Amino acid sequence: QVQLVESGGGLVQAGGSLRLSCVASGRTFSSYTMGWFRQAPGKEREFVAAIGWSVGYTYYADSVKGRFTISRDNSKNTVYLQMNSLKPEDTGVYYCAAPSSPTTAQAMSLKTFRGYWGQGTQVTVSS
Repeated sequence: QVQLVESGGGLVQAGGSLRLSCVASGRTFSSYTMGWFRQAPGKEREFVAAIGWSVGYTYYADSVKGRFTISRDNSKNTVYLQMNSLKPEDTGVYYCAAPSSPTTAQAMSLKTFRGYWGQGTQVTVSS
């Protein structure tokens, strides 16, 4: 069974930075694309970023491009999301995700994505 545990959320002022971490267990981490999603109050969960298994290919939602950076350390079974220049609209619960079968980083952004989810970590950006 795949388990994903996020950490690193918190309260930050607009313009500030946070780094989220997600530790994965239960399968060969290095063989799978990993991603981050978020859900704001009253809204549907949305794709944020994904990184391919080979640590070379990344894909971002337009709303975070240039501000967020996804990375991974396969030796630690960990994926990170560095968030800079945070805005109040970035507020929400951030979820780490892993696909149930091999897929691409871009494919994780599709509404058809199915996979495993962490419990989420709250990010609040004050204005």
